[in-house]
Amino acid sequence: MTQTSLPAHASVVVIGGGIMGCSTLYHLAQMGVGDAILIERNKLTSGTTWHSAAQVRALRHSQNLTRMIQYSVDLYSRLETETGQNVGWIQKGSLSVATSEGRLTHIRRQEALAHAYGVTAQSISADEAKARWPLMNADDVIGAVWSPDDGRVSPSDVCAGLVKGAKRLGATIFEDTGVTGILTENGRVRGVETTQGTVTCDAIALCAGLWSREIGAMAGAEVPALACEHFYLLTKPIDGIAGNMPTLSDHDSHLYIRDDSGGLLVGCFEPMGKPIAPGVLDESFEFGLLPEDWDHFEPMMLNALHRLPALETAEVKMLLNGPESFTPDGMFMLGETAETKGLFLGCGLNSVGIASGGGAGMNLAHCIVHGRTAYDLGEADAKRFAPVFNSLEHLMARAPEILGTHYEIAYPGRQLATARNLRALPLEKEYRAAGAYFGQFYGWERPLYFGKTTEPEMTFGTPDWSDNVAAEVKAAHESAAIFDASPFGKIEVEGPDAEAFLQHVCASNMAKAPGSAIYTAVLNERGTYESDITAHRITDTHYRLFTGTNAIRRDLAWFQRHTNGFDVTLTDSTEDYAVLGLMGPDAARIVTETGAECLTELGYFKVGPAHIAGCHVRAVRMSYVGEAGWEITMKAENAAPVYRALTKAGAPPAGLFAQTSMRIEKGFAAFGHELDTDTSPVEAGLDMLVAKTKRFVGSEALAQRRETAKRRLVTVVLADETAVPLGHEPIYAGERIVGHTTSASFGYRIGKPVALASVGMDDADHAEVEVDIAGVRFAARLQYACAFDPAGHRMKG
Repeated sequence: MTQTSLPAHASVVVIGGGIMGCSTLYHLAQMGVGDAILIERNKLTSGTTWHSAAQVRALRHSQNLTRMIQYSVDLYSRLETETGQNVGWIQKGSLSVATSEGRLTHIRRQEALAHAYGVTAQSISADEAKARWPLMNADDVIGAVWSPDDGRVSPSDVCAGLVKGAKRLGATIFEDTGVTGILTENGRVRGVETTQGTVTCDAIALCAGLWSREIGAMAGAEVPALACEHFYLLTKPIDGIAGNMPTLSDHDSHLYIRDDSGGLLVGCFEPMGKPIAPGVLDESFEFGLLPEDWDHFEPMMLNALHRLPALETAEVKMLLNGPESFTPDGMFMLGETAETKGLFLGCGLNSVGIASGGGAGMNLAHCIVHGRTAYDLGEADAKRFAPVFNSLEHLMARAPEILGTHYEIAYPGRQLATARNLRALPLEKEYRAAGAYFGQFYGWERPLYFGKTTEPEMTFGTPDWSDNVAAEVKAAHESAAIFDASPFGKIEVEGPDAEAFLQHVCASNMAKAPGSAIYTAVLNERGTYESDITAHRITDTHYRLFTGTNAIRRDLAWFQRHTNGFDVTLTDSTEDYAVLGLMGPDAARIVTETGAECLTELGYFKVGPAHIAGCHVRAVRMSYVGEAGWEITMKAENAAPVYRALTKAGAPPAGLFAQTSMRIEKGFAAFGHELDTDTSPVEAGLDMLVAKTKRFVGSEALAQRRETAKRRLVTVVLADETAVPLGHEPIYAGERIVGHTTSASFGYRIGKPVALASVGMDDADHAEVEVDIAGVRFAARLQYACAFDPAGHRMKG
């Protein structure tokens, strides 16, 4: 469809003509949005897409991200048949080599994961790797993994195919059309102002790559992404390159290598990249490149010369330096923004745009049309970042490190070094004095364990902090310990319709008397989890909701968008309050000694006021770790005196690693691990907590699911005490993969490694299975009961 002038209205305006914009437009048209338009400031594929190395590697760290890449592969392979456009698909596989024991474990874990996710991969020897890549120096290679189904495409041809397909279905492209403003009204988008006129619209898909942060700001939305320089070397033809070869990944050397027009393409993700300040890439930057920087590339060049001796005599064609955009955690942003309804993000692709683009564009279009992605992509949720991460100072520090982590070994417990200390807990001073080792979550610095004396060595074996965590678990189990839950999101729900509103949006019965605590699923219209929360009913008209640390923007936006017809006010009170969990058999003695004896009269899941160290607190009798105690909420400024009183009475602090171990032993599901938007309470084994006599969001869909869905969440107890499961390991029943672990730790109270898992077995309870950890299978037992104190006697006192 050809059109020379902008329409007055379009259902959806896609901003950006790279791979994400073209894919999103194509899929919008496929889903029936025939009047969707794409506007591009310059020409299609300008910016980043045109210079992409365009590798398509299927395996990612989660099942749905892998599924998304597999969709890209299927899409690119069928585009030629559908449109007649050759996309340049070359399927020669990929070869990942290891030159260190850590890397070998890393790629063997990836191989095991590939088997669980339906991706072909196999371990091969260094000699076999050398046979597949004869130009490679394999003297220091100790192993490799071969993935035959991976490949690469021509990025410009893929976009051309997507555009052809979209145009056939009525969509329209407008090049040389820059965005000058975004019109909003009452917090939602209404139109796009461009250099060619104004278009009103119902939704915007922001796929502007390098410029997405600035365009998002036009609509009042935060889009924390920043461009970095990205380098690859191109040589003229050399001997030994005949036809196409597999992509060679030498990630210990920070390199990826493939053939290119008879020569070599040698790319890198160096340990610390070079950020590009906003404004450097202006509207004139179209099919542009940045200056060569041989000094910066030199360490990578030396690595490449070691791996490929033939480079010594190769003629260099150019050192390409093209910009790529990166986010604070290395994952793209997909979905509707928290700030502006109707503004959907598809940006921050972190240099995997071509591989992700087909599946990510489909999911973004699905999100726009159906209100959700086609399957759970919570790790890419556009609302997952704390506002502090949109700071230019923090992005300039973090984005270069994220570029470098692209090829880092995925050691458990590894922490980023840049953009730290952005948000301090009320007790940060006290925790530092206690030797806390911190991890960053939603900008908060949370203690992972205490008693740190040196920086921990990263390993896939028993971690350096195991003894520290064991001591913290022992304290909580035998006496008492303090767990800090202050970063959890907190939402005040107030007003005459507070009860009615929560009855509508929550799956449990929220009409309990003031002084009650309620754990509840929050479901969507499909009957699957949107969140899980704990609510404290403080008065008839006031509830306080506690949600996940990373979920506050997402959950607050979701609740706010369901308030129509209810007289309620929602307020984010996260930073106003601190929360300390006092847990263990000595907890009752400690609250009595500190002046809060009245708390001992509270029943389980009851909330009441008290005073500790002269400070007003509100405590709930409950436990996330399986030991008796209270979660105590107080004004943030009162945290220090309350903490001092509790520690003086005999309760030391415990970190997140201890809490996680104890949570897994108790079989408590966590959102983002066991619970997601593809999972209902039935599969999670939590349907007994859902009210059966009221209607709520998702109740009808959940009733239908009960007829067909089966429980999938189980506890896994490994027999070998030396096994170190981390999560995302495949589970075998014989030679059949029946599921995978979702969270894992050592269970210090049971003396065994323990995990939670999602399995598809009719006879899962008490089944004998094996867990594949980096290619080694460990005997294990499945059970529906939790591993520790299944009757719950200890936590109920």
